[in-house]
Amino acid sequence: MLTGHCLCGRVRYEAEAEIRAIVHCHCETCRRTHASAFSSVASIPRERFRWTAGEELLKSFQSSPGKFRYFCSNCGSHVMAERPASGNVLLRLGCLDTQVKPQSAVHIWRSDASSWFDPKEILPEYPEGLPRS
Repeated sequence: MLTGHCLCGRVRYEAEAEIRAIVHCHCETCRRTHASAFSSVASIPRERFRWTAGEELLKSFQSSPGKFRYFCSNCGSHVMAERPASGNVLLRLGCLDTQVKPQSAVHIWRSDASSWFDPKEILPEYPEGLPRS
């Protein structure tokens, strides 16, 4: 069982599904939507997804013909996206509660990527915030 929620916790979902693959999308629309270098998503079957709280708080935006992005009208978290004609929904993995270990991951739309982030670059890592100097 997958579960997830927005930043304020008022919009929640669950899905009887497994995440097999993660897609990190670097297109301009995803970068601007998430104010980040890329958006991480996973596709799951629509019939296995359901809202468990806060559905009345959802707002949507049609970012391209036939694609709707859903976000919490209270905190602004983007929770999922869909193309209604498709049998799948796209979970925004930053809102996922469940720990997952996908079988694969890919980067797409690298031709549209930000100039300030390269996923191949090895950067320092810290368990929590920046160390004090």
